[in-house]
Amino acid sequence: MPKKVDHEARRQEISEALWRLASTRGLDGASLRDVAAEAGISLGRLQHYFRSKDEMLLFALQHINRLAGERIRARIEALPEEPTPREVLRACLSGLLPLDEKSRVGLLVGAAYFARAVYDEPLRAEAKNGIPQLRALFADQLRRAAERGELPPERATEDEAMLLISMVDGLSTHVLLDVHGPRTALRLLDLHLAQLFGTEGAGGGDAGAPASYGAGADAAPASGEGAAPPSRPGEGSAKPAGRA
Repeated sequence: MPKKVDHEARRQEISEALWRLASTRGLDGASLRDVAAEAGISLGRLQHYFRSKDEMLLFALQHINRLAGERIRARIEALPEEPTPREVLRACLSGLLPLDEKSRVGLLVGAAYFARAVYDEPLRAEAKNGIPQLRALFADQLRRAAERGELPPERATEDEAMLLISMVDGLSTHVLLDVHGPRTALRLLDLHLAQLFGTEGAGGGDAGAPASYGAGADAAPASGEGAAPPSRPGEGSAKPAGRA
């Protein structure tokens, strides 16, 4: 009997080959022929799964967004049985930072998609798709915190939720540019949450950065940063384009 091919799995493998190329040369620098070679298949075989580069790009963006959602859900499920709103927010926000090599690649791919999505309507629509849900999730946690007396009621808004998303986007961008490393990004995230909640807490402790990876690690303080923060236990997670 001929071998049965899992078409969805093969499309995902092709998407991941595209991501590897996009993380080093951007999306425009990755032709169908290049992606086929990276995936170890012929160009004709690739075109059996994707009729055009635009179709492949859109599927790959949808796939990376699904993976990001799964990572965030996994981080929430790993929290204690009844996590506080602050713990949920920290798990989600730290899950959107590039804390290890895999999530760093995800952010680089996301940056490549962002540059293209500005001018590509289908990609732009998909890239924006997860933001309203993420904003609603954060706003709901802020409202829960206010109801528990852990947060001033005036801070429990969708605007505040959007500011959290914008903050983590900025921190992530600075990690990619080596302005600071992942440990500093986590420290600044915890600092903001402490100010938001009016406490001196050190954070959830569930997410951390590896001792080093690439040039972005905080082995030494960047100019003007001061001393490198202490290491944190746990593991890093990623985000995906769009929020990639």
